[in-house]
Amino acid sequence: MARLPLLLALGLGLGLGLGLAAKSPYQQVLQHSRLRGRQHGPNVCAVQKLIGTNRKYFTNCKQWYQRKICGKSTVISYECCPGYEKVPGEKGCPAALPLSNIYETLGVVGSATTQLYSDRSNLRPEIEGPGSFTIFAPSNEAWASLSAEMLDSLVSNVNIELLNALRYHMVNKRVLTDDLKHGTTLNSMYQNLPIQIHHYPNGIVTVNCARLLKADHHATNGVVHVIDKVISTTTNSIQHIVETEESLETLRAAVAASDLNSLLESEGQYTLLAPTNEAFEKIPRETLNRILGDPEALRDLLNHHILKSAMCAEAIIAGLTMETLEGTTLDVGCSGEELTLNGKPIIANKDILATNGVVHFVNELLIPDSAKTLFELAQESEVSESMNLFRQAGLSSHLTGNEQVTLLAPVNDVFKDKPVSVDSNMKNLLLNHIVKDQLSSKYLYHGQKLQTLGDKELRVFVYRNNLCIENACIAAHDKRGRFGTLFSVDKMLTPPTGSVMDVLKADHRFSTLVAAIQSAGLTENLNRPGTYTVFAPTNEAFRAMPQGELNKLMGNAKELGNILRFHMADEILVSGAVSALVRLKSMQGDKLEVSAKNNIIHVNKEPVAESDIMATNGVIHAVNSVLQPQASRPQERGDEPADPALEIFKQASALSKVSQRNPRLAPVYSRLLAKMKENSGGF
Repeated sequence: MARLPLLLALGLGLGLGLGLAAKSPYQQVLQHSRLRGRQHGPNVCAVQKLIGTNRKYFTNCKQWYQRKICGKSTVISYECCPGYEKVPGEKGCPAALPLSNIYETLGVVGSATTQLYSDRSNLRPEIEGPGSFTIFAPSNEAWASLSAEMLDSLVSNVNIELLNALRYHMVNKRVLTDDLKHGTTLNSMYQNLPIQIHHYPNGIVTVNCARLLKADHHATNGVVHVIDKVISTTTNSIQHIVETEESLETLRAAVAASDLNSLLESEGQYTLLAPTNEAFEKIPRETLNRILGDPEALRDLLNHHILKSAMCAEAIIAGLTMETLEGTTLDVGCSGEELTLNGKPIIANKDILATNGVVHFVNELLIPDSAKTLFELAQESEVSESMNLFRQAGLSSHLTGNEQVTLLAPVNDVFKDKPVSVDSNMKNLLLNHIVKDQLSSKYLYHGQKLQTLGDKELRVFVYRNNLCIENACIAAHDKRGRFGTLFSVDKMLTPPTGSVMDVLKADHRFSTLVAAIQSAGLTENLNRPGTYTVFAPTNEAFRAMPQGELNKLMGNAKELGNILRFHMADEILVSGAVSALVRLKSMQGDKLEVSAKNNIIHVNKEPVAESDIMATNGVIHAVNSVLQPQASRPQERGDEPADPALEIFKQASALSKVSQRNPRLAPVYSRLLAKMKENSGGF
C-alpha cells in the first residue's frame, strides 16, 4: 500500500512535467497575441499590421510596446486566432472552424488561388481523399507576386510543371508548428526534394525562407499552413552559387585562395553575406592587395561574412546580433523592406536559397578588426588627433607593418583646445605610447611591466572601476588588429623619469617639501623601490601656514615626520582610479579620503592642484595646502591644546557662554579651565 502514494506522486510529477513542456517560439508569440486580444472575446488574437501594406504579424511583448516592425509603424487589429471563426451576434470567435479536407480548408484560410490551381493540376482528388498530408499553401498575394513569365510557365503546363510545383509544397505526413524545428528539413512529395525549415526565437517560422502567415489549420486529412511566397526547389550548395554567379567573381577567387570551398559545400546551415565585385572595388587597392596577399587576414575577412546559422530576411523584424564564423558579431537589422548590416542598407539581393543555407549579396565589404592595421582600426575610434601626431612623427611604419605592438592612443578630447607640435621630445613621448607585443586588456594584471619602443618601462594598475597604464586609463574596449592592438586612453602618457625624491627635487614648486623630507629623515624611503602615493604640498601650501606654526613644525623632526607620513600612502593611486570616494590608509595610520568632483581630485576635501606626476616608485599629486591629521588640526579659536586637553577644551567652550549667565555653573567652568591648563602646560 505504501507504494501507491509514491506511484501517484510519480504519475502526477510526470503529468506536470508533460503539461509544462516548453512551447515553441511560434506558440509563445501566438499565446501572447491571445492574451492581448482576450478583452475582445474568446479566441481573438492581436495582430500588428504594417501601415500601408497587407503584412501582418502576431505580436510579441517587445513589438507590442514599440508598435514597430523593421522601424516602420504598425496598427493593432483584432481577428480570429487560427482555427476559429465568428458567430453572428456573439462576442469574439467562439466557434471552431468546421473540419473538412485539405482542399476545402484552402478556401477557408485565404488560399483560394492554391485551391484553384490544385483543381486545374488534378491534385484535388488527392487532397480531398484519405491520407495525412501537410501543405504549405502560398497565399493569394504570393501567387499574384510571381512574374508573368514564371506564372505562365506553370499554368501553361498544369499537369506537369504546376502539379510538380504544388507537390513540392507538400509533405506526406501531418506536421504542426511544434514539429517545425529550426535548421531541419522535410522531404517534399516532389521527388523527396528537401524543404528547409527555420523556426526563429522571435516566433517567425520560414519554409525555404517563406514566412508562415497562418499556421496549424487542421483538416480531416492533414494540416494547412499559409505562407507568403511560392517556394521553389533548391539543389545547389552555397559554393555552387559562388562559382556560377558572375557578380561574385572576386569573391570566388578569394574563397579559392583561402581554401574555404569545402566549407561552403559541406552540410550545415550557414548565411553567406556575399560581397559583390562592386564591394571589392570600393576598397582602396593598397588595402585590398594587403588582405588578399595575407592568408590569415583573408580567411578572417571571409569568415566575417559567414554567419553560423541560416538567417532568412523574413525572420528579421528588428535588430539582432549574429555571430560569424570568425567569432565576431554583426548587427543584422531592417529598415522597411531593406535589410541592414551594422546599421547600413548594403544588402543588394536577399534570400538566395542553397542546400546548406542562404546567400545575401552585399555591396560593401565588411572588414573585421582582425584584418586591419592600427591606422585602419583608428578610423572607427575617437583617436584621429593622436594618429595624426604619429604620422607627423614618422612612426607610421610601426602601425602599418607586421610588427606586433600595442598602441596607447589618447582620445581626441585630450587635445581639445591644446594644440600639440611634434618635435624630438614629442616623438620620444609618442614612441613610449607604443608597447612591444600585441596585448589584450583582459589579460593585463596589476603590477605588470610593459616595455615600449622608447625603451621605457610602464606599469599596469588594475582598480575596481578602471584599468590604467601609468597615468593613462583605458577609455574604450580595445580593438585587436592583424598585428597590433589599439587601446584608446584618456590622457597622454607620462612615463616616470626617476624616484619620488628625484621628481620632487627637480620641480621648484616642492623645494620646501624637499627640505622638510630631508629634515624628517624620509629621503631614503622615497628613493628606494616601492609603490607610494604622495600628496605633495607645494611651496604655496607651506607659505599659507601661520609663520609660528610653520616654524614650530619645522623645528620638531618627530612631528614633521608624522605630518609628512600623513601625506603618503603605500599604494599607487592615480586619478583615473577615483570615481567615488576612496579611503586610502596613510603611512601615518589615519585614512585619507580621496574623491572626484567636476573632474578635479580632492583629498580630505582639499582640491589637488596637479595630479598624476609619475615616478618610478610611485605617483605624486600636488596640493596647495598642508593636510592635517585629525588630532593635529587647529581648532576654531586658534588654540593648540595637546591631545588630553582637546575634549576638555570642547566641553569648556560649550559651557562658557552658559556659565557667564548662570552663577551656579561658573565654578564648573573654572575647574575645567584649570584642568585644561594643567594638561597643556598653560596657554
